[in-house]
Amino acid sequence: MLQSFKISEKTRHYLDLEEQYGAHNYHPLPVVLDRGEGVFLYDVDGKRYYDFLSGYSAVNQGHCHPILVQALIDQAQKLTLTSRAFHNDVLGEYAAFITNYFGYDKVLPMNTGVEAVETALKLTRRWGYVVKGIPENKAKIIVCANNFHGRTLNVISFSTDPGSRTDFGPFMPGYEVIPYNNLPALEKALQDKNVAGFLLEPIQGEAGVVVPDEGYLSKARQYCEDAQVLFIADEIQTGLARTGKMLACDHENVHPDILILGKALSGGLLPVAAVLANDEIMLTIKPGEHGSTYGGNPLACKVAIAALTVLKTEKMAENAAAMGELLRTELAALASPHIGTIRGKGLLNAIVINHPNPEAAWDLCLTLKENGLLAKPTHGDKIRFAPPLLITAAQVMESVEIIGKSLEIL
Repeated sequence: MLQSFKISEKTRHYLDLEEQYGAHNYHPLPVVLDRGEGVFLYDVDGKRYYDFLSGYSAVNQGHCHPILVQALIDQAQKLTLTSRAFHNDVLGEYAAFITNYFGYDKVLPMNTGVEAVETALKLTRRWGYVVKGIPENKAKIIVCANNFHGRTLNVISFSTDPGSRTDFGPFMPGYEVIPYNNLPALEKALQDKNVAGFLLEPIQGEAGVVVPDEGYLSKARQYCEDAQVLFIADEIQTGLARTGKMLACDHENVHPDILILGKALSGGLLPVAAVLANDEIMLTIKPGEHGSTYGGNPLACKVAIAALTVLKTEKMAENAAAMGELLRTELAALASPHIGTIRGKGLLNAIVINHPNPEAAWDLCLTLKENGLLAKPTHGDKIRFAPPLLITAAQVMESVEIIGKSLEIL
């Protein structure tokens, strides 16, 4: 049975400030953090925690990675923003670096993940009209049920989560929702000649780390190619070494027509996102037709170069693959009756809680917090386990020990 946990006066002070002056659009765990280093977070009372959320996979490189922080400081002392009204000496360097890194002709830099998703959707529609020849205002984009691509009005128009949609209508037309990991449904939807693109997450993160069947991505990519439809991969959460490969699509050697990146593109230091595509797609948008004041700012560009460099030089994809395997093996070895399912790739993992109490996952996360590990439930009974990618085997073992001890309260 869950015991009641004492909250310090200092923590209560910060919680009360947020409650009084901040919008109530999140329900965080009752912990107030003031420092991070590597795989650890520290609260205002000095207590240390393993971070098993990593800012929803934005902190792949670890908290306050010294190389990233130094890149930020150096650039912040020199030039931070020019807007795109003028050139700066970092954007071109960054554009060359990231396009070569992932194998595309062009990059369109944005700030937040959902801005990059919106950019990709605009590119897809424009390409559909200009290149494919879809009749005006008839373009359609296929998406998957239980998707999560962000919170803007356009993006929630094709969400299937009632919590994202209720009382926010009317919604944007032009989307068809099909089941995830269902090739016959995709094949049928692609028969419509007005389909311009298929947008998906290679692994559905927010849905609870739903991993599709092996071969799904490669076959879906081929179906799209056969139908002259763009294959658009939202790798904001799954990309940048999180799943044990640089991109989750790499597990099946799939090269998306449009690649969407964000989160760990800055290692958690500031919002940086990117859309990558080849010229046939990217050059359909002309000057003045899309942009962002902060997109491509020199500070973001310099940090992103450092963030991408560190992923390779420190072999974070390889470590994610090995440590993810260890984590899943050790979680299974707990043999807890309260863990119904363990799933994931690399260090993007989730457990499904098996318990009659619908609040069991939340209660477990509160106990994990007390025992020195931070994780958060998603969709009620699922808990994501996604630590920074530099976690060691000894740290994985200690974390699993904390999880095992915490499960005893259920």
